[in-house]
Amino acid sequence: MTDALPAELLEIAEFLGASPPFNELGAEELRVAAGTLRIAYHPRGERFEQGAQPGGLRILRSGAVDIRDGEGALLDRLGEGESFHIDGLNAEQGGVTATVIEDALVYLLPDAEYRRLRKQRSVDRYFSGQRSRRLRRAARYEPQPHSMMREVHTVMARDLLTVSPMETVQVVAGVMTERRVSSAFVVEDGQLLGIVTDRDIRARYAAAGLDPATPVEGIMTPDPEAILGTDTLFSSMLLMTQRGYHHLPVMEDGKLAGIVTTSDLILARQDDPVYLVQHISRTESVDALAELLKGMPNLMVQWVSSGMRAQQVSRILTAISDAATVRLIQLAEARLGPAPVAYCWLGFGSQARGEQLLGADQDNGLLLSDEYSEEHADYFEALANFVCDGLDACGYDYCNGKVMASNPEWRVPLPTWLGYVDKWTRSPTPDAVMRVSIFFDLRGVHGDAAMAATLQAHMLERASSNSIFLAALAANALDASPPLGIFRRFVVDRDGEHRDRLDLKKRGILLATDTARLHALAHKVPAVNTDERLEALARGKHMAIGDSRNLADALRFMQQLRIRHQAAQVSRGDKPDNFLNPNDLPRLAREQLRDAFKILDDAQAALRQKYRAGLG
Repeated sequence: MTDALPAELLEIAEFLGASPPFNELGAEELRVAAGTLRIAYHPRGERFEQGAQPGGLRILRSGAVDIRDGEGALLDRLGEGESFHIDGLNAEQGGVTATVIEDALVYLLPDAEYRRLRKQRSVDRYFSGQRSRRLRRAARYEPQPHSMMREVHTVMARDLLTVSPMETVQVVAGVMTERRVSSAFVVEDGQLLGIVTDRDIRARYAAAGLDPATPVEGIMTPDPEAILGTDTLFSSMLLMTQRGYHHLPVMEDGKLAGIVTTSDLILARQDDPVYLVQHISRTESVDALAELLKGMPNLMVQWVSSGMRAQQVSRILTAISDAATVRLIQLAEARLGPAPVAYCWLGFGSQARGEQLLGADQDNGLLLSDEYSEEHADYFEALANFVCDGLDACGYDYCNGKVMASNPEWRVPLPTWLGYVDKWTRSPTPDAVMRVSIFFDLRGVHGDAAMAATLQAHMLERASSNSIFLAALAANALDASPPLGIFRRFVVDRDGEHRDRLDLKKRGILLATDTARLHALAHKVPAVNTDERLEALARGKHMAIGDSRNLADALRFMQQLRIRHQAAQVSRGDKPDNFLNPNDLPRLAREQLRDAFKILDDAQAALRQKYRAGLG
């Protein structure tokens, strides 16, 4: 029994017993294996190559190791409890090296004991399957060879509208309008009978002058041709082109699982963000723009799967949001005529910082020229309503706090904006501090950028010279803390909708952005993006280089977890959110998240120390 082992081996045997494939061994086998292990410490940067170190199986007790092939491509990343045999890896694929990327404590199982254990079927099966597992995992690190060879299920929509055959066309059309979809499936007893599209409603119902009570089965396309979720995008596009289809049902296990449209496939082919932004600029209506942007969640999944980093994804999503905003402004001006006076459309919050991800709502305003007068009010009201309504139609929800250009409070001339800033900094009430967290991250998205620069310069001047205001911002930034308790345990919700999960955005990412914003305002740093703020603070010696880099690393890691979490939700057909269960993470990622939260805690301690004089 393992509990009969000497104390120094008991912990090792228990660790082995929790790590595959050793969890398949009996107590006596574990005792023997534990007794043969050698323990070694390997610092970050050390490499393992064939013949350069003693042979055997290396089991990571702590730390992390990258496995790369002879050309430097990443094959696998190993963490606590995982193992590798460098000679075995080179037998599979020559030139493989293992590099320690985090200081590692390693148990070395000598070759003789390793070979003895491999005589057991379960152990041999595990190590024989390591290569295929490694290749599958490597596919997650490397981009796909060609986007159009991906499988359809990676881009299809799973949130389907299904109706009964006897439902009236009028009711179905109303639901399609409410759900903002262009098709509905006619289903009875779980069987797909047909599909009805916007085109069917126009051509077979409206143009024919049918009675509103006409059942939908009277205008549907019966027994529509379907494809499988495993079919490639290329074969699906070919079928649509040959048959003139615009919608294709997707089947999985004999059941309706999703739908793919020509827009989905065009977007999949145009997943180059630059091309997509150009395509946005050519749309001719709000509906066309909304249809184009409908596939954004699936595009994000593709970018994440291809190895794109969080900062790149958020910059791209922000660029697309900017492009959509600009196009809506252009469409509004085409309808209303040229603006009577100069203006600048402002983006606030994550859009201003270039840090948008899925689920971003609207935070915007209109900065109007000093030449503005009440006779221009109707024009700018119409422009703001058109753009804000259009953004909502495109998936950028209305702001719950009504921080939008459609709200007349945030559609005012420059002197009024400057007055707002003076009021907020002079009397930093809780409401004023809340507004600062939105409005002091600003960027001109369209129009006269010099006006936005004037407003930002005024913000920096007023904020940096007011210690009481900075203290109020610090108090607000310290109001929430990283979800890490004693003994480095995660603090998660204990009940409710988000039980056993933590809010990675509110309790992690926003703490980093709040900290960077406060330091930037205090030192008149004009950068708005959080990474750029931290770099500028270190460059100006307002923050230690180590502290700046640590906070940037923590933010990047949390953002990477966030986009992977959201990508996985989109792939499952769930609505993306920011609530993460730490127990769902690999051991290494959990430890890295703890480290990130500890960095945030240290950053908050520095805020408390630096601005405590104003806190009273």
